[in-house]
Amino acid sequence: MDRSPVPTSTVQVRGAALLLWRRRLLGFGGRPAELDWLLDLAGGLRWRDLQRLRLEPERVLSLQRPLAELENLWKRHLATATPLQYLVGLCPWRDLDLSVAPGVLIPRQETELLVDLALERVSTLGRESLSWADLGTGSGCLAVALAVALPPGSRGFAVDCSAGALAQARGNLERAGRASAVDLLQGHWWDPLASFWGQLDLVVSNPPYIPSELVGQLDPVVRDHEPLLALDGGTDGLASLRLITAGAFAALAPGGWLLLEHHHDQGPAVRNLLAEAGLVEVATVVDLEGHDRFSLGSRPAFPGAATVPSSPAQPGE
Repeated sequence: MDRSPVPTSTVQVRGAALLLWRRRLLGFGGRPAELDWLLDLAGGLRWRDLQRLRLEPERVLSLQRPLAELENLWKRHLATATPLQYLVGLCPWRDLDLSVAPGVLIPRQETELLVDLALERVSTLGRESLSWADLGTGSGCLAVALAVALPPGSRGFAVDCSAGALAQARGNLERAGRASAVDLLQGHWWDPLASFWGQLDLVVSNPPYIPSELVGQLDPVVRDHEPLLALDGGTDGLASLRLITAGAFAALAPGGWLLLEHHHDQGPAVRNLLAEAGLVEVATVVDLEGHDRFSLGSRPAFPGAATVPSSPAQPGE
């Protein structure tokens, strides 16, 4: 996907002047990596070209926006702690550049691994096409990545209770050319999928999982700007995870997989929830920093392979 629309005009700037400008802006505060990200995504100056300027300061570069406009974005970020992704309207994620705006969670790097784990699991099913769902899709990052990677003919469902989030997801699916492969459904977790219970080969979700008492301790760039609905997981952080796991046995097809992202200390609790729901092959996988981050399980492929919960909660309850 293109990072941004092709600019109608560009701004020429000499390398030495750009380096002086960068040094001046860092004097106001902020991290160098964030300013370089702004130069890349909003200015069109790739990181490798920025590094070359230290050896070739007389080079003349073309920027997609004037330095004054970039400086204004940087100062707004510093003054308000507004995420740069919201100010620019883009977030690089996997091999995608996703449109993001207030009202949707900004995709995190660690969530990229959830896609890889999902693709590994469903590759063992041996099915030419799959039915899958992304619960709490937000920006649609997981839905877009799966729609791109799964076999042609697969049918996806992106569920969210927020109409604004679904609009963001729709735009990202359209940019990726995958809008026809995914149905967008508004509702609470499993509820909009009632007619597909027992047919889903794969379900992924990155639900809210921060314990309520910890939300106020988050960095202001997250706490004050990203949607509380996507962060607050209730008293122990497991409220949404309980609802999702409780409905998994009824919603998944035999052999189907559920993969969840969660807080770094919730692995044992989420594994218990998956097992109590009647899923098998339950496991937790660490993220890139070695923290428990993802737990997964599958509905038994054959009757009697596991004990079905005595009073299974219906999806959405």
